[in-house]
Amino acid sequence: MTDGPSTPGAATIPDKPSIDGLEDKWAEVWQREGTFRFDRSKTREQVFSIDTPPPTASGSLHMGHVFSYTHTDCMARYKRMAGFEVFYPIGWDDNGLPTEKRVQNFYGVRGDASLPFVEGYQPPHAGDVRSLKAADQQPISRANFIELCDELTVRDEAAFESLFRRMGFSFDWDISYRTIDDHSRATAQQAFLRNLARGEAYQSQAPGLWDVTFQTAVAQAELEARDYPGAYHRVAFHPTSQDAAPVFIETTRPELIPAVVALIAHPDDERYAGLFGTTVRSPLFGVEVPVLAHPAAEPDKGAGIAMCCTFGDLTDVLWWRELRLPTRSVITRTGRLQQEVPEWIPTGSGRRLFDQELAGKTTFSAREAVVAALRESGDLEGDPVPTQRKANFYERGEKPLEIVTSRQWYIRNGGRDADLNAELLERGREVEFHPSFMSSRYENWVSGLNGDWLVSRQRFFGVPIPVWYPVDESGDPVYDKPLVPSEDQLPVDPAAEAPDGYEESQRGQAGGFVGDPDVMDTWATSSLTPEIAGGWRGDPDLFARVFPMDVRPQAHDIIRTWLFSTIVRAHFEFDSVPWRHAALSGWILDPDRKKMSKSKGNVVTPEDVVKEHCADAVRYWAASGRLGSDAAYDTGQMKVGRRLAIKILNATKFALSFGDVEGDLAHAVTEPLDQAMLAGLAEVVDKATAGFEAWDHTRALEVTETFFWTFCDDYLELVKDRAYGGRGDAAAASARAALRIALDVLLRLFAPLLPYVTEEVWSWWHEGSVHRAPWPGSADVPAGRGGDAALLTAVGEALAGIRRTKSEAKVGMRAEVASMVLAGPAPWAELVRHAEADLRAAGRITGALDYAEAEMPEVRDAELIPVAKPNA
Repeated sequence: MTDGPSTPGAATIPDKPSIDGLEDKWAEVWQREGTFRFDRSKTREQVFSIDTPPPTASGSLHMGHVFSYTHTDCMARYKRMAGFEVFYPIGWDDNGLPTEKRVQNFYGVRGDASLPFVEGYQPPHAGDVRSLKAADQQPISRANFIELCDELTVRDEAAFESLFRRMGFSFDWDISYRTIDDHSRATAQQAFLRNLARGEAYQSQAPGLWDVTFQTAVAQAELEARDYPGAYHRVAFHPTSQDAAPVFIETTRPELIPAVVALIAHPDDERYAGLFGTTVRSPLFGVEVPVLAHPAAEPDKGAGIAMCCTFGDLTDVLWWRELRLPTRSVITRTGRLQQEVPEWIPTGSGRRLFDQELAGKTTFSAREAVVAALRESGDLEGDPVPTQRKANFYERGEKPLEIVTSRQWYIRNGGRDADLNAELLERGREVEFHPSFMSSRYENWVSGLNGDWLVSRQRFFGVPIPVWYPVDESGDPVYDKPLVPSEDQLPVDPAAEAPDGYEESQRGQAGGFVGDPDVMDTWATSSLTPEIAGGWRGDPDLFARVFPMDVRPQAHDIIRTWLFSTIVRAHFEFDSVPWRHAALSGWILDPDRKKMSKSKGNVVTPEDVVKEHCADAVRYWAASGRLGSDAAYDTGQMKVGRRLAIKILNATKFALSFGDVEGDLAHAVTEPLDQAMLAGLAEVVDKATAGFEAWDHTRALEVTETFFWTFCDDYLELVKDRAYGGRGDAAAASARAALRIALDVLLRLFAPLLPYVTEEVWSWWHEGSVHRAPWPGSADVPAGRGGDAALLTAVGEALAGIRRTKSEAKVGMRAEVASMVLAGPAPWAELVRHAEADLRAAGRITGALDYAEAEMPEVRDAELIPVAKPNA
């Protein structure tokens, strides 16, 4: 038992306990007293470390955050009470495209690297407009744009912190970071330079996915396939032999005909077997291209033969690479066709068409122009057939991605290396997934990789790629001889700093240098959250105490990005996994069973919800959802949680009102019903502990709550008269001791789930915090001397039968029972006899109580005496 004052005074228990205001009261106490501060003097074996997800600081939080972070906090609080020193940091993911997009919309600006810095710049807006078209956004310098990003993320993070504190998340607020702060940038750059030195990071000029809205390359893991309206166009290509019939292809992207490099069919497709090895000319442009075979061609799709352009889709890239085809790209980074007439177009008519109708046009306008020209030339057969095609989008983008050739940085991830792929699959098997079936999502993703991890982005607000390039005498960067800083110089910004041995005046000059203009993608920093929070750079003593971490909690949809990329970095740097467990939360669904997300506009912001229902009530709703399972947003469940919190307040006040017990509480418990209740509670302790140990906080909540309501509805009623002294001092002491033992244990069982109400009630009769009290074991519940949990169940059923009988007779619960028969199985009746005195008091049985045999418990032949109503 936990020590503390045993006799609550009048000032200790409020006259009218309330859950209102508990968040402000206890949050201040926890902060002042450092209740959740991490003690770094502990050994690694004594520490439970959590790789806390840093929420994206770009707008407001939603109920999905509350849902998943509550799951983690329940486990953190349990482990703390179970004797571990919990390392529970909090970070803010404030770099990357989501932040830039919010800044653009909030301030009405967009970054332009060609503009100079403006001292004291004031943006045109400050969140006072709903949205602005890109053309209406004011262009500003890179440095000014970064300033605004930093300013807005700090503001957003303050709001996030306020909500997280109100929810009672037990972070150590002294261990926090921002993914854009100096420490995080230096850590990310150090890891990248080590990847580079070991050959795990490399640069390549290659085709890649490109978002024309955000003007940046996009990685495979960030793709989202969406339906996109289009139309099939049946187009004729003309064999170079004069007597051959046209070859028809069906394409949704006729604007790419000037970029075609081959026609490709399946090697087993007999329709085109005679064409393999021959050439055809493209319509309108007259470019001679080969007809080739490749197994990735789909005979049952369209005409069964496709044009390969560089590049229309990812299959084009596959064909281009494996068939060693030429590069004839016409789509630029802006999403428009290039201005210059391609040199490979041989015909005057084709060159004129491109120059006058296609150059500089959007893909949509170019498509219309090409279709019109195909109609006029007779190379379009029939009308276009509308279709819904699958197109790749950046997960935060609004337009289909294009594939353009650009120079980018990559980190090897097994997408092109079978041995590394196998190693990373094995790493995944070293992690225990909760729920276990989520491991298949990891394995499916790693097994299906077809390219390395693209980590560079053409944006502003991120961690700069820490590399410069010498410029040769012709003024061209020498990309294969990068200049890198030493680790003690980090963090660096190559766009604003010169490398060792150079002066700023040499930037961009022949014989001088240029800085790499790109930043790392957000996952390249977030994949290092264990290293950032754990002090890998600069605090090896702390790092040794927390790494590998014990658990990574996260949503299941970013297994392919955050979870996998973190494993990749730890595999390379430490030859280990970054954590032992992965706890995967599900999604919150709206009333239409769709995922709640800010991008879909169907979110509920939690601030008002918490104020209306209270934090414990919202946590109750969240804790009712198991790991890996999606859950509906349900205010009805929150109302249940609020009622539970209020019941804990009132039941505790009532139970403590009977007075204290002298001496050892365990020895004072002598009555069979008290022993039975405590025996049942011991079983609950074992089940709740097993639930937490199995990463099933919902099970722990269910068994504890079920017992608590039995404790309130049955046990409290059954022992109330005896606790007041109705059967003598010894019997009263037994009830009072059992009540205090039970309350002490129940509060600790509820504490990880409902931290505010349990802390409030604990303070009425204990010193210190319930959240630093030890987790109860069954030895904390001295059932003693043959306690049988079935006894409380049996007497509770008998009491329920008496209540039901009175209700059916339409008399009040205070009506006396002059006589009655309790019928039921003999073993059941024998249990009831052991607590008959308590049952008589609770049921107000003043006369004869007989027993009879029956299959199921029931009340028979009850003679009731209603309580006389007072005269009006």
